[in-house]
Formats: sequence, structure tokens, C-alpha cells
Amino acid sequence: MIIKQITFIIALVFAFIGQAQSEIAFPIEVGMKPESITKGFHDNYYVTVMNAKEPGDGELVEISKNGVKVFAKGFDEPKGIVYLNGNLYFSDVTRIWKVDKEGNASIFVDKADFPETVLYLNDVSLDGKENGMYVADMGATQYMRDANNDLWPLDSEEAKKIPELGRIYHVDSEGHITIKQDTSPLMLNPNGVGVDNDGNIMVGAFFKGNFLVTKNGELSPLKGEFRGADAVEQDSKGNYYVSSWVSGKVWKINPETEVSTVLIEGLESAADFYHEEDNNRLLVPDMMGGKIYAVPLKN
Repeated sequence: MIIKQITFIIALVFAFIGQAQSEIAFPIEVGMKPESITKGFHDNYYVTVMNAKEPGDGELVEISKNGVKVFAKGFDEPKGIVYLNGNLYFSDVTRIWKVDKEGNASIFVDKADFPETVLYLNDVSLDGKENGMYVADMGATQYMRDANNDLWPLDSEEAKKIPELGRIYHVDSEGHITIKQDTSPLMLNPNGVGVDNDGNIMVGAFFKGNFLVTKNGELSPLKGEFRGADAVEQDSKGNYYVSSWVSGKVWKINPETEVSTVLIEGLESAADFYHEEDNNRLLVPDMMGGKIYAVPLKN
């Protein structure tokens, strides 16, 4: 009887150890320059990794309880990623890739399929209706920065010369593309795109730092300046979230007062996070740091 009890206790200990070892411990290193993350096949996480930004060296990385591994490769600068109807989709400069559960990649839409010339596709977001996705084209990114790679001051002459070429496109599940939001002076170099609780688009304008939400059918900025704005999201309670690639911060914004509160700071570059509401957290890629952080959300 005593032997059976000891055996049972040992089994419980090993089961506990095995369970503890199987949990994903954040922050976690995923490679060089991770940009965007989503949840996909078998509830695992998938991260676009740009690496050295050389042609073909970009990867799609899987994070599971078994660790981190390359799931697909051969991309240029993979960025925003979503999981839709049993496949992963992510942008890559001027195209969108589709990856199936076996890791097989194919071009879903290419540069010539867009109704206007696309220059630099970035964030991708589900459209909220399972009919497709939104994708942001940042436009002419080469005019944003000075010789030190800093964003030009908003009141500078250089800022006035940035062409309005950024757009938001909708891509349906069949690959048909339409312009959802045309060029706007509020939306210079749009990076982040999301969908609010009413099904309207939200946009993070990278250069000006505007968090744009749809009000009365028009995009309007919330209070605050978030230069280098990357991911934008809204939770079921109405709170907004925005990251800044430039400042390495993520904010929570009160929907009533529009007052912003820093959730995390000190990252090298806070990129396109994933809002995991069922676990009450954001999963935030630190692109230049090479890690994914879990940021808990308070009620």
C-alpha cells in the first residue's frame, strides 16, 4: 500500500513537472526582427520574422508548448499576420502570402492585383466578418526620416513634403481587392490597421502618430500623439491599445476620456501585437530585441 502511494506521488510530481515545462514562458526569443504575431493552427502562435531583410531570408516561426521552430521560409520582409478560415495570411512588401497547416506557402495576392500601386504593405487585420482582411500600405516610407534615421519633426519643411500615398485595402477571401480608406493628410504612412467593436476600421499613422478611429463615417484622431504608431486594437469593453515602434511603448486608451496609460515601455521597438482577450493580455513583439513579451491587462 505504501509503495503504491509513493508511486502515485512520484507520478503526480512528474506530471506537474511535465505540465510546467510545457507552458510557454514569455518573454521568449523567436529570431531576428520579429514583426507580427497571431494565434493559428492548434492554438499555437505564429510570428513573422524578417531576419536581415535580405531577399528570401524571412521566416514564419511557430511558438508551441514544445518550443520555437521555423514553420515556413523564403520570404522577403514578412509583416502583419492573421489566421483566417484555416490558413495564415501575411503581408510581404507588395504581396500577401497564404500558408496552410502543413507550412506550404503560396502567393495569395501580388502587386499587380491591387487597384493602385502599392509600395510597402505592413499591418494586416481581420475584417470582423470572416469575409477577408484589411491591409495597410504605408506608401512612400523613404521620406519619413532624417540622416540619423529619426522621424522628421512634424513642423519641419521635410514633413510637408511627404507624399500622401498610404491607403487601407480590403482583400476578401477570394483575393478581390478594394480600397477601404483612400489617402488622407491624417494618415501619412499608415502602419497599423484594426477593426473596432462596430466593425469600423482603426488606423495607426506611423509618421504623424495619430490613432485614427471612425466617427460619423470619417477617420478622426484620438487624443494623444503616438509617433511610430504600429498595432491598433480595441477590446470588448471599448478600451483602445496602440504600440509605438519608435518609442518602444504600448498604451491603453480610455474610450470615454481618451486618456492614455503606458502598459509597457523600455522595449527597443514595440511592433504589431496580438490581443489575446481570453488570456487578458497582449503578446508584443520587440522587433529589434528579437523577443515576444506577454503584457497583462488590468480590468
